[in-house]
Formats: sequence, C-alpha cells, structure tokens
Amino acid sequence: MYELLFWRYLDEIYLNNQEVYEALLEKQEVDGLEILPVQLILNRINSVFSQWERVDENSWQNNTGKGAFQIITTPQSIKIDCYGTEGKTMNKLVDVLEEFKCPLYDPQVPERYDEMSE
Repeated sequence: MYELLFWRYLDEIYLNNQEVYEALLEKQEVDGLEILPVQLILNRINSVFSQWERVDENSWQNNTGKGAFQIITTPQSIKIDCYGTEGKTMNKLVDVLEEFKCPLYDPQVPERYDEMSE
C-alpha cells in the first residue's frame, strides 16, 4: 500500500506537516486547516476515474490494468490508500487534489509538496 494525504492550510498558517499528518490519521480536527469541499472532490475523482469500477462509495478498482485505491476523508483531509497503483495513476490523483489547492503530503518520504517546502 502507498499512502497519499492532502489538506489545505488557512492563509498565513503553516504547521509541522508530520504532526498534522498524525493528527489527521487519528481523525482529529486541526486548528489552522481549512474545511474541504469533500463531496466535490470525491465527485471530481469519480469523474476522472469513470473508466474504473467503483467498488463502493470510497473505493475504485482498475478492471483493465493495475491498481485500486480507497479514499478516507475527514472534513479537513483526503487520504488515499493506493494498492498496486501505478505512478501515473497516483499522479492523476495528485493533479485532481491540486485543482482544489490541496498539495500532496507523502508520509513515506515524509514530504509535503507545496510552495512552503524547503
């Protein structure tokens, strides 16, 4: 499994990304994060991956190639667990979340890919 996590900071706020990640995993509310349009984001992902089988409300499976992913949401975050998913597919997911100004935090590295990263 490969984990992708997305959130958006309020203006002028920037916190320790690892601490934010850990709090969001525990489904805690984090001061300094925006409330996301979760349903809009899910609808957009469903549209981009319309060729994939929607296994349930939060899971997609590629029936013509590799991979599957599951989305777990909080009001402030989108977590995508990728299973055997190709890099180009993960990049598509990252692009969708970029449309909503939610940069990727990659906990495997760990690094957040936004303009504040060093």
